Amino acid sequence: MSATDRQAGPPARSGKAAALGWILTIGLNVVAPIVTYDVLTGDRGWSEFAALLAGSAWPVLDSAIMMAWRRKVDEFAVVTLVFLVITALVSLIGAHTARALLVKDSGVTGLFGLLCLATLLASRPLMFYFGRKFATDGTPESTAWWNGMWQYEGFRSTMRTMTLVWGVAYLAEALTRIALAYVLPTDTMVVVSPVMIYGVLGALGVWTAWFGRRRAAEGRRRAAEAEAEAAAAA
Repeated sequence: MSATDRQAGPPARSGKAAALGWILTIGLNVVAPIVTYDVLTGDRGWSEFAALLAGSAWPVLDSAIMMAWRRKVDEFAVVTLVFLVITALVSLIGAHTARALLVKDSGVTGLFGLLCLATLLASRPLMFYFGRKFATDGTPESTAWWNGMWQYEGFRSTMRTMTLVWGVAYLAEALTRIALAYVLPTDTMVVVSPVMIYGVLGALGVWTAWFGRRRAAEGRRRAAEAEAEAAAAA
């Protein structure tokens, strides 16, 4: 960020609320689908395809809970629901096999990567909206603070770089999972697939936090240098 890219920090947010949100997300998107698949294919005798399709209902529940919790539909929720609908529709088209469903599911994350890259041509990239969801607590004050940051060139550059990295990473993740779906057994891929999805998400989250701190530190350093030069000139 440049020397003028300075603004008051975000309003305080609830750490307990953020932790609860992540517990729900991991539980409903990773743990619940795996348990559902194991129970339905083992004790209930369901087909692999039917068990995978049933397990996909848990992410829908996660989105519904989050929207009810936030009491509003934001851009992040809209994107999530759109991809859940795409997943449901794609799963019912073409071959009804477990491998086909796993490949189609991988294709959806690939579409997410393409969406990230496509939004680089929009007025604001996708990571701006993702950042607003996770960097604020959804209150009008914190939302206004985040929206106001867009006026700074350094902030805009950071959001666009993050969006580019996320897009490329999820395209690579999707292609890798599609290849693995043809190599590994279905029961193995049921575990590997969500681990890859959220493993990549976790790695990107760590990188995003590091990159954001680095850009902020660079902005503070440049601001201090500019102030020192101004003081010397005076």
